[in-house]
Amino acid sequence: MSMDHHRVLKKNLDQLECHFTWTLIKDDLDLLSVLNRLDEQLKLDCDKKEILAQTYNALAYVKFLQGFQEEALNNVMTSMKLHKECHGEEFNKSLIVTYGNFAWINYHMKNYTECESYLQKVEKIIENISSESSSVPEVLGEKGWTFLKFSRKYYERAKECFKKALDLEPEDGEWNAGYAITLHRTEYGEFTVETSPIIQHMRRAIETNPDDDVLKVLLAMQLVVYKSYEEAERLVEEALERSPDHPHVLRYSGKFFRYLGYVDRAIDLLSKALEWSPNSSLTHHQLALCYEKKKIQLLHKGYHHARASWIQQIRDQIIYHLEMATTHAPCFILALSDLALHYGERREIPRAEEMFQMIFKTAKEKNDNLHVVHFYYAEFQLYSKRSEALAIKHYMKCLETSPGSPEGKKSARGLRKIGEKRIHRNTQDGEAYAILGFIHKEKGEKSQAIECYEKALSFGDNDEYLSNLCALRLALQ
Repeated sequence: MSMDHHRVLKKNLDQLECHFTWTLIKDDLDLLSVLNRLDEQLKLDCDKKEILAQTYNALAYVKFLQGFQEEALNNVMTSMKLHKECHGEEFNKSLIVTYGNFAWINYHMKNYTECESYLQKVEKIIENISSESSSVPEVLGEKGWTFLKFSRKYYERAKECFKKALDLEPEDGEWNAGYAITLHRTEYGEFTVETSPIIQHMRRAIETNPDDDVLKVLLAMQLVVYKSYEEAERLVEEALERSPDHPHVLRYSGKFFRYLGYVDRAIDLLSKALEWSPNSSLTHHQLALCYEKKKIQLLHKGYHHARASWIQQIRDQIIYHLEMATTHAPCFILALSDLALHYGERREIPRAEEMFQMIFKTAKEKNDNLHVVHFYYAEFQLYSKRSEALAIKHYMKCLETSPGSPEGKKSARGLRKIGEKRIHRNTQDGEAYAILGFIHKEKGEKSQAIECYEKALSFGDNDEYLSNLCALRLALQ
């Protein structure tokens, strides 16, 4: 092949809509975790050919990233067969992504004739539908589900895809479901149950997917935020009655009951989900959180000494499930951070410290959830190493980086607790007022922040510290 021909071929490939052109960067992905999710999807939707076809497409790309080109080609072949079984034709628009993947894999395998053949197939489909492939709802939908499954870093891109698909086909159940699920994972904010965009779109998704019990449990989890407990519990019980063995219904229901404090029921549901999918890092992590809540409940009841062995067994369960979660998802930052914190609680301080440094490195390299690591490291410093100064530093880093996240809000509470406790001991503690000022600043409460910084300046006695406070105060004015 001449250089000019090769250049034209590559240009045409770059214009395709498929996994190879969607900027799915290998370093952004936890491939083992993605594979586990895709395998679970194949088991779960074994009788839904359209979903299976999309899943094999995604699986092909992951296998390609792992270096298994022949296996990738076989998975795309399976996707194509399933699509044709669904639609009974060779040039249906649902095949745009599959043919694009075929072209790219053959290109990398130096099968240039085959590559060009699939490029021509895509061109014929586009000619028949008189539309750009980037504006085809089926392409936008598959792209959205791919972003949603591959990495939390792609959630905003997934939301954009589903929104575009809905603009073209507002009554489609699949696009409504995808958009609602993406909102569930991305949106924060202060609303009421009537004005929450997540609840509004989740209700819309259920209207267009009345048999989708997973959506009902997700809606219930949102309703709990607004204390609409009666409707939330009714939805969950209905979902469990209709889909008692669905692993996602079980997993989200377990999470729901943990929120409400019904830990034993949550553990039962999650254990059942784990039987169906033993490699699920998400289910293992949820079980760890349940046992953590159970431990806290028992400690509050005064079982520190009388049931010491029982408490230790629960701690062992927490660590076991966190270790399993991180085994099946080695880049699961939240579970890794939680595990390091529990090693610290078990007084394995050097092991915890070493693990935290590894997690910081991973989070920075992948630009993923660094604020989460700062929060857990602050907790480790405060409760395991008794270093209030370092705890303050990392709480502040978390709050500054992600104020609206759950960890950001917890960091604000941790800082407030430290600041108020210190002021209670010493009403002239300048640094304590500076901590409260920082919280107000991050919340956008300028007047309260300036008031706290004024007090900090009046009581502070460290020149460098004072100059930093002055700079912060002036920046607010």
